[in-house]
Parts: sequence; structure tokens; C-alpha cells
Amino acid sequence: MRDLKDFKLGNFEVILDDPSGDSFIENRIAPAKDPKMSVNFYKRTVEQNEMLGLNNDENIEDQIVEKTEKGEVDLRNEVVQFHNNCPNCNAICETNMKLTDIPYFKSVIIMCTVCDNCGIKSSEVKSGSGIEEKGVRYVLKLTDRSDLDRDVLKSDEASFEIPEIEFFMGPGTLGGKFTTIEGILKDAREQLSEKCPFAFTGGDSESKDKAGRMKECLDKLEMIQNGHLLNVTVIIDDASGNSYLQNIYAPDEDPNLKVEHYERSYEQNEMLGLNDINTENYKDQAQ
Repeated sequence: MRDLKDFKLGNFEVILDDPSGDSFIENRIAPAKDPKMSVNFYKRTVEQNEMLGLNNDENIEDQIVEKTEKGEVDLRNEVVQFHNNCPNCNAICETNMKLTDIPYFKSVIIMCTVCDNCGIKSSEVKSGSGIEEKGVRYVLKLTDRSDLDRDVLKSDEASFEIPEIEFFMGPGTLGGKFTTIEGILKDAREQLSEKCPFAFTGGDSESKDKAGRMKECLDKLEMIQNGHLLNVTVIIDDASGNSYLQNIYAPDEDPNLKVEHYERSYEQNEMLGLNDINTENYKDQAQ
């Protein structure tokens, strides 16, 4: 260990894997993206959920699908309720789920959880369909205060970036959300100021220089959120293709919005778990 600390064995890699999602490694150049560090969010296995004392989401979803197929549940016209574990205190709480349609896009599932034990409230949005054939990248130029009111569907796999202020929020951050540009900025500021342990006061490596950079970033995010700093670019990149940014001129073309559909890289398919999926001749291979 001493040799590693002194780099006598050369460069080495550190891997931190936490099924609970509660661990953290400092980004020394935050809020910019650290080229030396990669963060991957993954869906827990049944064994990991059991180890953490959590209900298996797949079992809950299977039960709801089964009831829907039998005609016992109408997802489009009813709010479905089921019991789940609180993500904060692990107590049993109630989750409400509703299927809704987004114009010019697709159907999405909106879920809201309220815990009576600890009082936490959380919401999540999931696609009502599977992963799209191609990824999607939205590039929007904010030129007016009204642009902040555009609807945004951000999936778990989407990143959010404002290059003019060197702000980058990777996939998995904030979870899936159906909100507005202003709402995303508000949630990002709260995440940085309240939940980032090394942003201002945490960690033994804190420096005034880094604290100053973080404060400057938060101030700029607030200025953009309030419409005082415009002519910046918002980029939403989603390898799963399940994110959406409202075109206020629809069905006509939006002059300030560029939408690009692209072929995913091997690494992006690996992140989505697609490389191990076999949909051809799988029965013959199993035999």
C-alpha cells in the first residue's frame, strides 16, 4: 500500500462499487467533467436488493403488468398505488404511478413516493417503452427568458451540460425527471449546494480556490435560472434516446433547437446493458 501511495508501482486504478449508491469520490475539477474518472450507475440485481433489504422493482413492475393485461388496472386513466421501501430510511411507504402522454414524443411513467416515517418526497420518470434504436442529443440556445419554461423529460441515462460555464452533469445525476429547463437548473443547484459533501465544507483536501469555483458556478446557474444570464447553450445527451426537450414551434422546426439522433458507441451500449443481449437464435445457443 505504501508503494502504491508513493507511485513506486506506476499508475494504478481505483474502483469503488456501492450497490446502495451512497458512496462518493471527489471530482477535483468540479463542476467540469473529470477526464480521469468515470461514474457508472447500474440497476441492482435481485441479490443486491435482498442484501439491502429492498423490494425488487422487477417484481412490482411484473405484478402491475399482469394486472394491466387482465384488465384490473387502467394505467392511462388511473393512478396505481403500491407499497415500496423508502430510499432514505427504508421504511415501507406508498408510491403512486401514472402513465401519461407527452405530445410529439411518447408515453412515460411518472412515479411519486411519499414517506410518512421520515417525510421525504421523491419523484421519478421512466420511459413507457424500451430503449430507442439510436441515442439523441438536444442542443438549445437560450435566447429568451421564456426558453426556461420549455418542458424537459430527462431520463436516468441523460447528461446535462452548459459549456459556457463549464458545467457538466453526468448520466444518473438527479434521476429521471419531467420538469422544465428552470426546474433542472434549480435541482442541479440544490444538489451541488446541499448534497455534495466536498463542495464547500467537506473533505480534508478542501481549498479556497475550489470553494470559490463552486460558488461561482452556483451563482452562474442561479443567474441562468432567473433569466439574467442568457445566450448560453443547454445540451442534453441521452444514449437511450428516451429524453425529450420541448419544441415550442412544433410541428414546425425550432430555430434555436438542434436535435441529433446518433448511433451509440460500444461503451454506451455496454452502459445500457445491450452488448450482452442476444435476440437472434438464442434458443439454439441455449440447447
